[in-house]
Amino acid sequence: MDRRTRARELAMQGIFQLDVQGSELLGRLLNFFRDSENDDIVVQLAMKWTKETWDNIARCDELITSSTLKWKMSRLSPVDKSILRLSVYQLVFCDDIPEKVVINEAIELAKKYSTEKSPGFINGVLDAIRKKLKSADE
Repeated sequence: MDRRTRARELAMQGIFQLDVQGSELLGRLLNFFRDSENDDIVVQLAMKWTKETWDNIARCDELITSSTLKWKMSRLSPVDKSILRLSVYQLVFCDDIPEKVVINEAIELAKKYSTEKSPGFINGVLDAIRKKLKSADE
């Protein structure tokens, strides 16, 4: 597994924990990441993505909500919500990561950590957000 993939996995887990346990956990996430991963570059990247996603959670949730017409945020599984939040953050703020990579990695996270239907759902939501962002830039 490459470094970015591993960092994305850890960041998704960190966002999940913040969602369940609250923002107070943010200061302790670095230790969680270090306990889970020996590569300092992976740990630092996971921490950066987790913190910046959490700092921009309102914007991410707004885009997710506007792209899930029949679903409210409260109905999304915590895992799917965490995958979507991280991926939306990356689509909006990480110009160095190609859109297709963000979406493909999100699908892989859903296959590994969520339900059978989640990969298709996440793909559809992220594709709608990608199109929305693209049309806003034009």
